[in-house]
Amino acid sequence: MDTSAVQAPVHRAIVVVDIEGSTTRTNPARAGLRSVLFDLLDEAFRAGGITEQFRDPFVDRGDGALCLVRPVDEVPKTVLLARVVPALTELLARHGDQDPELAFRLRVSVHAGEVHYDAHGPYGEDIDIACRLLDAPDLRRRLRSSSGPLALVVSNAIHRSVVRHGYAGIDRSSFAHAFHVRVGGQRTRGWVRTTDAVRPGAGLIA
Repeated sequence: MDTSAVQAPVHRAIVVVDIEGSTTRTNPARAGLRSVLFDLLDEAFRAGGITEQFRDPFVDRGDGALCLVRPVDEVPKTVLLARVVPALTELLARHGDQDPELAFRLRVSVHAGEVHYDAHGPYGEDIDIACRLLDAPDLRRRLRSSSGPLALVVSNAIHRSVVRHGYAGIDRSSFAHAFHVRVGGQRTRGWVRTTDAVRPGAGLIA
């Protein structure tokens, strides 16, 4: 392959989500879950001030979604952890109370890195890392043992550059469990949030 024809990568913050236990639902039920999921994602990102001008269109992953945020000063990566994830947590809980038949929980992975695009959509190693963390058995077990509406994992890059500094709205002590996955023969670490608490800021949702 002529690699000179490959488009240069662009940097994105990467959020991937997946519905827990979607394969146990009927196809009509899955249709309802998918509709609700994309509505809640849009509302959660907007709660963090991340409107369409700051992000790419959500990418459908069947029972989940890939969300790519552009690197602009108005949207630092801290917003994802301090506002978007808490908002999504609260929205999921509220939806479950209002419509128990279509209640669902999510696994959520947050990473950042270089992304390529072609006619079929985004791709690249950093997307693979975010997806591998999302599908890790450790995160699945965390959600199964949790009473909360979502389980969150961040990549080592996000932990090092954002979480460990304890920025406002981010409790670094809550990311106390680490595990490893392999991508392309290389080990990479993920950090799981070990509390179900909704972080400050989620109450901003009207």
